[in-house]
Formats: sequence, structure tokens, C-alpha cells
Amino acid sequence: MQHEFHTERLFLRHWKETDYKDLYEYAKLEEVGPLAGWAPHVNEAQSKDVINYFLKKADSYAIVLKEENKVIGSIGFHQRSPDPSLSHLSQREIGFALNPSYWGRELVPEAVCMFIKYGFEQMHLDLVWCGHFDFNSNSRRVTEKCGFTFQFKRQQRFKIFSNKLVTSLYYSISKEDYKEKWYTRIKVT
Repeated sequence: MQHEFHTERLFLRHWKETDYKDLYEYAKLEEVGPLAGWAPHVNEAQSKDVINYFLKKADSYAIVLKEENKVIGSIGFHQRSPDPSLSHLSQREIGFALNPSYWGRELVPEAVCMFIKYGFEQMHLDLVWCGHFDFNSNSRRVTEKCGFTFQFKRQQRFKIFSNKLVTSLYYSISKEDYKEKWYTRIKVT
């Protein structure tokens, strides 16, 4: 997969070890990690470890705001199949997190739509997924803005939530649906 992408306001690139301070700035916050299913980072060393994990997987990107040249979030384009009955299709799942200081500026939809376009036009995917917990209204708004269609919900237990049952909502866009969406006009570089 390509190593970097540009949108109007963002530079999406693989992580660098030196990004740990920017990651820790938002990863330590209660309003970020738990909404994405992970515990807040306890120190910068943990953020360094996470970046090293990202570097091994190579499917997670730093979201860099061009005007500040600063990492403000992360976006993953993971090889997952949320619906096992569709595992024969070529597909990816998008996941994301953003520093709350940058919420409300339409930055995540800009990054998500770029990956949707790349997935269908360059990777020739059949399906792109996006999921979120039912209590994560920010991620719900992103899925709506980006044209995903609700498919199903699943209940799971997560350590971070004391093994309580949590409902995840899953949305997708098919190759056929993609051809009708507005973001086919987005320029991918």
C-alpha cells in the first residue's frame, strides 16, 4: 500500500518514532482511547511502544495537519472482515482517532473519504467497512458524512469497559455504492 497521501489540509503518512509526543498528547485523554476501544496511554513510553507496533503492521497512518506540521490523529486501513459471510470479498476496515483540539473541523471525514477513494480506485476493493461503539456519536457522524450504510450491530465484551457487553455498529460502502458518491471527485496524491 502507498506510504503517504495528501488531501487539501492533511498529510497522511506512516508513523515515525519521533511522533510519540504528538500521539501521547491525545492518546492520554479519556475522551479519545475508550471511544476507540483502547485505554488512555499512561506515559510517553507507551505511545512509543504503540508507534513501534504501528510500524510493524504498516496499515496505520499518522494524520498530519499541514498548516501546523503536527500529528493530530491516526487512521488505519486494516485488512479485516467484520461480516464473516463476506470474507471472500476484497475489503478493508477504516478506524480513526483525533486529538479533541481538532474536533469539529471535518478533518476525519476528509481523511476517511481519501482512503475510501484509494481503496476502490487503487486497491480495487469490493467493500470498505467502518465501525464504532453505539455511544460514540462523533464516529457516527463521520460514517454518515462519508456515505457509509448501516449493516449490523454486534455485542462484545471489552476489558477496557470491565468486560461489560458493549454494542458496536458496523457500516459499509460497496464498490457499486462508491461509484454514486460525491467523493469520487477527491484527488488522491
